[in-house]
Amino acid sequence: MSRKVIIAGNWKMNKTAAEGKALVDALKPLVADVCPDVADIVVCPTFTTLAAVIDAVKGSNIKVGAQNVHWAESGAFTGEISAAMLKELGVEYVILGHSERRQYFGETDETVNKRLKAALAAGLKPIVCVGELLEERETGKTEKVLFTQLEGGLAGLSKEDMAKVVIAYEPVWAIGTGKTATPEIAEETHNYIRCTLNDMFGKEIGEGVRIQYGGSMKAENAKELVAQPNIDGGLIGGAALKADSFSALIHNAIAG
Repeated sequence: MSRKVIIAGNWKMNKTAAEGKALVDALKPLVADVCPDVADIVVCPTFTTLAAVIDAVKGSNIKVGAQNVHWAESGAFTGEISAAMLKELGVEYVILGHSERRQYFGETDETVNKRLKAALAAGLKPIVCVGELLEERETGKTEKVLFTQLEGGLAGLSKEDMAKVVIAYEPVWAIGTGKTATPEIAEETHNYIRCTLNDMFGKEIGEGVRIQYGGSMKAENAKELVAQPNIDGGLIGGAALKADSFSALIHNAIAG
């Protein structure tokens, strides 16, 4: 099955509104030749930078995502943002369950699941992150960890809802470390995720879900990674913070 490439830049806690606008303004001409039928390009700024970036991408082929969302529609949740608030702003995608949210802010498969359902109900397109720690990989627990995260995070979803979800595989040991799984190791793990989704939702849905690689993808390795049968793009950290490196990565990924 042919799946459209999706490259999403996770800016993490970087870029003020002015800096985010400048980055998008620099990026737009560099990726203007990328056909929306071939690849989805997404940038995911901080909450305070979203409005400026949404305004800056107008008329371009760049889409905007948020880095998190709360599961409640409203209420006494100081510091949180609802899906309806993001949707009204013009956000299209939202990252859920990133390893840093799990590590530093207590995210669990249960809370990821609640956020996921809220995002889908509001019409957002979720990017759900899964991945194992270095110790878990070295002790042969990768598949067990991924199965638990997929089973818990995607619990209760209909086939129709699952078709709207993107999965991002993050080998936590390769995030920001400069370490990257070889294309063969990454593909083996992506294939396991694909087979698990096929078992959970049926082959028709599972084969259609896009699975990103989120472990230190950069321009130099994007082509070889995305050339793998089950790697459909990347969730990009550091390389997404500069227009030239992000553009080069996008073009190389498409060439893959």
